[in-house]
Amino acid sequence: MTPSPLAARLSIPSGPLFFPVTAFGPDGSVDLDVYRTHVRRGVDAGAAAVFACCGTGEFHALTPEEFEACVRTAVQAADGRVPVVAGAGYGTALAVRYARLAEAAGADGLLAMPPYLVVAGQEGLLRHYREVAAATALPVIVYQRDNAVFTPESVVELARTDGVIGFKDGLGDLDLMQRIVSAVRTEVPGEFLYFNGLPTAEQTQLSYRAIGIGLYSSAVFCFAPEIARAFYEALRTGDATTAHRLLDGFYRPFVELRAQGRGYAVALVKAGVRLRGLDAGEVRPPLHEPTEDHVKQLAALIERGYALLEDK
Repeated sequence: MTPSPLAARLSIPSGPLFFPVTAFGPDGSVDLDVYRTHVRRGVDAGAAAVFACCGTGEFHALTPEEFEACVRTAVQAADGRVPVVAGAGYGTALAVRYARLAEAAGADGLLAMPPYLVVAGQEGLLRHYREVAAATALPVIVYQRDNAVFTPESVVELARTDGVIGFKDGLGDLDLMQRIVSAVRTEVPGEFLYFNGLPTAEQTQLSYRAIGIGLYSSAVFCFAPEIARAFYEALRTGDATTAHRLLDGFYRPFVELRAQGRGYAVALVKAGVRLRGLDAGEVRPPLHEPTEDHVKQLAALIERGYALLEDK
């Protein structure tokens, strides 16, 4: 298996993986100027890649036309400094359409999210992702979560599929992931990428690293890139003291606050972006805004997180 250019760039990351929020204006329409600023600031802050219009970016709420415009804007903002990976999802026909729109917009790869609504068997899931991978020349990362859960044998087949370069886990079953990593390592020669895709992945990344999964998504990077970057560097250098200080003082309280509302994995992150001075607008329905009290708690927590960076 010859690594794709995207796989080669992601295999040795230079920083956290950035999943920007999608900016909406006061009238609810996409605000490409604010979005461009958000993406550019993330790249300037040391992101290793931009994952545009994925879960944190409210892929589910975007029309195809908005999606293509946002991906194109992200590509322009990144300006070749880091790769841009775009989301693709829904049923097979729509996932293929989004994949082709992403390719036309200049994306470097795809994050293929679960099919819409249905709970499919392994054979159907494999057929779905093979069709998405065959639809464009873009390399594909398959996202395991919710109604798309794979056996180790199926991930071996994905790893053998032309165009599929990686597997992102949003399920959190470490026993299953260990068996998947072992099966692919045994059966498929060459490099295959794995990602921790749980919400606030920093909270579980020490465990994922123990089974050989070093890549992870960082929603916190959207609104507190210095905190996310400090945690990333602590993992990279083996600085357990800093990692534990940030986990205990910032990430665990953030996860506990996130658990106070449905959809807060997106809505709370977007509130954080606004608190940090960039008006990215509100989330679109069916998500809802955090309560005023929760936003106040978030503001205090962000302040505490930055204070922790000084406690060395």
